[in-house]
Amino acid sequence: MAFEELLNEVGGLGKFQILQMVLALPCLMLTICQILLENFTAAIPAHRCWVHILDNDTVSDNDTGTLSPDVLLRISIPLDSNLKPEKCHRFLHPQWQLLHLSGTFPNVTDLDTEPCVDGWVYDRSSFSSTIVTEWDLVCDYQSQKPLVQFAFMAGMLLGGFIYGCLSDRFGRKVILRWCLLQLAISGTCAAFAPNFLLYCSLRFWSGCSTVVAMSNNWMLVIEWIRSQSKAWVITLMNCAFSMGQIMLGALALVFRDWRTLQLVVSLPFFVFLFLSRWLVESARWLIITNKPEEGLKELQKVARRNGLKNIEATLNMEGLRATMQEELEAARTKTTLLDLFRTPNLRKRICLLFFVRFANAIPFYGIFINLQYFGSNIFLFQVIFGILTASVRFAALLFLSHMDRRPTVMLFMCLLGLSILANMFVPQGERRQTLGERKRPFPILQGSQWSHFVHYTELIPTLVRATASGLENLAARGGATLAPLLMTVAVYLPTLPWIIYAVSPILGGLVIFFLPETRNLPLPDTIQDVENE
Repeated sequence: MAFEELLNEVGGLGKFQILQMVLALPCLMLTICQILLENFTAAIPAHRCWVHILDNDTVSDNDTGTLSPDVLLRISIPLDSNLKPEKCHRFLHPQWQLLHLSGTFPNVTDLDTEPCVDGWVYDRSSFSSTIVTEWDLVCDYQSQKPLVQFAFMAGMLLGGFIYGCLSDRFGRKVILRWCLLQLAISGTCAAFAPNFLLYCSLRFWSGCSTVVAMSNNWMLVIEWIRSQSKAWVITLMNCAFSMGQIMLGALALVFRDWRTLQLVVSLPFFVFLFLSRWLVESARWLIITNKPEEGLKELQKVARRNGLKNIEATLNMEGLRATMQEELEAARTKTTLLDLFRTPNLRKRICLLFFVRFANAIPFYGIFINLQYFGSNIFLFQVIFGILTASVRFAALLFLSHMDRRPTVMLFMCLLGLSILANMFVPQGERRQTLGERKRPFPILQGSQWSHFVHYTELIPTLVRATASGLENLAARGGATLAPLLMTVAVYLPTLPWIIYAVSPILGGLVIFFLPETRNLPLPDTIQDVENE
């Protein structure tokens, strides 16, 4: 924690920190677009079977007389239980007798039907193309569509763990630059994928780098910020995610073709890779990994950017070694993944924080996989949620500025659980119409996740922060995997999944009570800092 003294000498919130944030924020905006991309590129438009007499360009008007398309559709496609054309079946032969049944709906279950052997016709009013229309991921093939998001999540799971460990070993900046290059190449190549399997593989590769592009950008900013300003800076960086959601909705509205949209949100990462050369490596990490000379150079560079003259006279190696003596002694011992669980205080923190992240992830993905219940325009829906999340983050900042960390996180997590329970009392028939009721838990969910992230950042020591973030990602992906599986129990009790979604954040909020308070305290740098507390 002695690094705070050095940070006060060179400036804890000056021109350098502002430049560091300016370089990081656009990258954060585009990474959230990568995570939410399948909301648009994998959207399922309305569809029906291809019909010869209706969709074959070689069939002339003389072949069908003066029959309208609606009439031809009626004799070619059976109706489902909602009296809409079936999506996955067509009549084996045109049922001309149905033309004489005006205003009535006969029982056609006995008529011969067949699957869509000639393909499908898609409604292209909202999207000119998606991966669903590109590779016909509907009807018997609709189970393949979730594989894309699964591949991306699996990439985030693996990449967060591997690159998190590498970031603690080789540095935040070098791993970030590699991940930016990987994300730029994989995202761009995905826009030209010739088949579904290759597309899933490229999305997996993108997922490996996306989570690290976010976390390392975070650390390169937060580890240069003084304790009193962390909440404001983290709020600003979180708002970049909200702006990314708004931007994605606008981009998807303009670029209706999935390949074009994929390319638009991937090419900028080549620019971010070039700009990242001006990012400064974390001096915290350099010093506590026994690289004091490099850490001193970065500190002096920051001081000059913050307008301090002749900093070499006051900030030198002797002063650095005297200030960071305990940290430099601890740096002689190499840390591993097992060090997260070797000492009692850190082990307790890690286990409790993992449970809280798991409990937060369950309702987060539980709500996201049921977005169809909102019944709103998908483009407007994305923009509205971006605005809501930005506003609730600033509301959470007010709580964090006037309240301690623990009661703030407990408050938002308990409110999240209660809001989900409250939605259960909205009658099923009114849920699609009552948009305000249905979207109420979402901004509270964002406040819950954000306030927990602030608390989490202040509890983990710099020496193992990236490794812990990668391991914590396992807990989040575990919750993400469990959330859709919980919907299978709805066959026994329709409200049971939502009860579990509601109870899990309430339990997580209670666990927060057993974690220490961190408001206005400096970031811990070593494991010994945690044990000394």
